[in-house]
Amino acid sequence: MKLVIQIPCFNEEQTLPQTIRDLPKSIPGIDQIEILVVDDGSTDRTVEVARLCGAHHILSLGTNRGLGRAFAAGMEKAVSLRADIVVNTDGDNQYVGADIAKLVEPVLRRQADMVVGCRPILDHPEFSPLKKLLQLAGSWTLRLLSKTSVRDAPSGFRAFSREACLRLVIYSRFSYCIESLIQAGNSQLRVDSVDIRVNSTTRQSRLFKSTPEYLWKSGATMVTMFVHYRPSLFFGLLSAVNLAGAVFLGLRFLYLVYLTPGAAAHRTYIPSLILLAVLAIFGVGCVTLAIIAELQRVNRRLVEEALYQLRRQAVERSSSMPASSQNEHPAEKARAAIQDNPRFQ
Repeated sequence: MKLVIQIPCFNEEQTLPQTIRDLPKSIPGIDQIEILVVDDGSTDRTVEVARLCGAHHILSLGTNRGLGRAFAAGMEKAVSLRADIVVNTDGDNQYVGADIAKLVEPVLRRQADMVVGCRPILDHPEFSPLKKLLQLAGSWTLRLLSKTSVRDAPSGFRAFSREACLRLVIYSRFSYCIESLIQAGNSQLRVDSVDIRVNSTTRQSRLFKSTPEYLWKSGATMVTMFVHYRPSLFFGLLSAVNLAGAVFLGLRFLYLVYLTPGAAAHRTYIPSLILLAVLAIFGVGCVTLAIIAELQRVNRRLVEEALYQLRRQAVERSSSMPASSQNEHPAEKARAAIQDNPRFQ
C-alpha cells in the first residue's frame, strides 16, 4: 500500500521545512510513503527548499494557476506514481502532520473513499466568533448541497483513495475544498470525517484578502456546483417562485375586475398585468433552462465517466509495465506504439 502526501505550495520556503519535518515516516498498514511538492509558480526558494528537505517528487507548474489547479495537477501526478492513497495538506503547516495516520485509517479499512480532517471550530483559539459562525453556517449549507455529513467543509486536510482520485474533476481555480466535496457526494463516493488538530497560524491566507471576498468566492462556487449537479432543482425553484407570483397577480386581477366591479372602474391594472406577463415568461423560461441544463448534466456525467475509464485504464497499463518502461522517454513510447501497430507495417 503506497501513500503519496501532496503539498501544493506557493512561496512557502519559510514554512515548508517544518511541514515536511512533521510528516509521518511510517504508518501501520502503509508500506511506502512518498512526498510530492506541487510548486504553483513560486518566486522564492520553495523548490530548492523542497529538495533539501527530502521531497521525493517536485511538480512545477511554471506559473501561478491557483490552489484548485495545483491540487488537481498533484492528484494526477500522485496517481501516475501508483499511489493507493493520496493525502493533501497545506504548505503553511496549518495541520498536525501526525494526524495523517487518523486521516488514512478509514480508507485503509475500505470504509471511505474520501476523508476530511475536521478542525475544532468552536474551540479554535484563533477563530473569532464571526469566523466560527461563518464556518458553521457554510459547512451546514455545504452538507445540504453535497449530501454528506462533513462538519468542516473548508478543511483542506484530506485523504483520497485511488478511486476518488480517478473520479474527481476539479474545474475551479479558487479552491478544491467545496467543489471536490460536492462532486464526491453527488458521485456516490463514500465520504467520512475525523477530528484533527491544528498548529498555530504561521501566515495569513493567500486565497482571499478579506472575509467578504472569501464569502463571495465560496458562495459563487457553491451556486455553480449546485447548478452543475442539481440543475432541475435550481431552475425548478426559480420557475416555481416566478409562476407563483404570476398566478397570484392573475387571481388578484380577476378578483378585482369581476368581484369588485365598483372599485375596478376607478383603477388601471396595466402595471400589474405587465409584471404578470414578465413573471410568467421568466417562469416558463426557467422550465426550459431546467430541461436544457438537465440534458447537459447527463452529457457531463457521460464525459466524466469516459474520463474516469481512460484514467483507470492508464493506471492499469502503468501498473502492468516494468519499471524500466515507465522511465522511457515519451517519444520512444510513441515510436514503439507505431511500430507495434499493424496499420503502419
